[in-house]
Amino acid sequence: MKDLLRDALRSSRADYSDIRLERVWSTAIGFRGSRLEGATTAMEEGGVVRCLNRGRGWGIAGFQGTGHLRSAVVRAHELSLAVPLAGSIRLADIPVQEADHTADLDGDVRGIPLSEKRKLLDQLNQEMLATDRRITESWAGYEDAVTERWIATSDGVLLHDLRPSVRLAAGVMARQENFVERAFESWAVPGGWHSVVAADHPFRAAARRAVALLAAPRLRAGLYPVVLDPRAAGALMHQTIGHLCEAGRAARDADAGLRPGQRVASDLLTMGDDGRASGLTGSRPFDDEGAPTQNTLLVQHGAVVGRLHTRESAARAGVPATGNARTGAVGRPATARLTNVYVSNGKGTLDDLVRGIRLGVYLGDAVAGHAALGRFSLTSGWGQVIRDGRLAELVKPVTLSGGVTDTLLRLDGVAGDFHWSQLASACRRDGPSRLPVAEGAPHIRFEPLAIGGETA
Repeated sequence: MKDLLRDALRSSRADYSDIRLERVWSTAIGFRGSRLEGATTAMEEGGVVRCLNRGRGWGIAGFQGTGHLRSAVVRAHELSLAVPLAGSIRLADIPVQEADHTADLDGDVRGIPLSEKRKLLDQLNQEMLATDRRITESWAGYEDAVTERWIATSDGVLLHDLRPSVRLAAGVMARQENFVERAFESWAVPGGWHSVVAADHPFRAAARRAVALLAAPRLRAGLYPVVLDPRAAGALMHQTIGHLCEAGRAARDADAGLRPGQRVASDLLTMGDDGRASGLTGSRPFDDEGAPTQNTLLVQHGAVVGRLHTRESAARAGVPATGNARTGAVGRPATARLTNVYVSNGKGTLDDLVRGIRLGVYLGDAVAGHAALGRFSLTSGWGQVIRDGRLAELVKPVTLSGGVTDTLLRLDGVAGDFHWSQLASACRRDGPSRLPVAEGAPHIRFEPLAIGGETA
């Protein structure tokens, strides 16, 4: 394969060329209730060629199968020549190296029969359905993949990695008379079959939560001190500050998003993105342009100190590439994207955060989130009332919304209980494909915020 990539690059007439080639072996299984909805295996091979010439724009050509690689190189070069620019696109330097990164396949999922994977998912699904007679519907999914990736550039970079991943997700609906509640759980690991069979999967936890929510009241609308669990805290920072720190890929986007020095939160917030963190689904040794991944500090004591870059956006900003050029599809070019976003530890415990709150709300997990035009919404998976300094009764899911900066400036507590979530978190911000990410945070607390709910 290395010789094939070198020969293709030598054949290019462009000033700069790079190739990303991937092979993906995958399995997907889904149940709806007790019915098997689908079980498939596939192998996809393809990639993308990019060419760049002085005074011209990018020429980008996707290809399927290595037999079409040479023609994609020619096509990308011709496309570049067709895009005249007033100036030249520059790329930040990256280390010129050849390296091979092969992860532990942890019980190679490619060697496990489809019937065995189906049997495991069926068992987990049946356990979920049998949790309570009020469980009326369920959905369960299993996905695995082994991804082999090569990155080659005309300036001498030649990198290879091989990595496994497994993802399980479940949703459940409970019904009692006219009341219906839903709950969701997921689990993901950059590992193989050994990790799957050794894990304590959270499917039954989703079923128990849906049943418990049937009897839970809705929170009365009003102003409440708010405490987020680590899952909800990580999701909030992903959707708000994280995406705003992703540098644009076009020159007109150079100043979009957040600017270094801009204050976006209280002094208690420090957060970043770590593409090299061990054992996480967003981690890789290098990005889809061949730049080494790294830990990039984004916000320090409430002020923006960094952004996530591709080679092109880094050159525009006059900073090194951060290793965040990513794409969720084999034949698509990469853009600046999050990998593993985190909120840094503070001090103390959850008990310290809730102590002294006479009446507040604790939000657990996040089942939906969105941010745009400086505003956000985040829907929890469940909630609890905080009463007289203690966690009290369960309440139905709560939606938190408002202005991003206005809300984050009200952050007034960060605990010291950080951990990375094993949720199957994914991001679809830049298209229909799903890009795996991880989120990590401690518990965090906000001064009173407006919460919707029952008004009577």
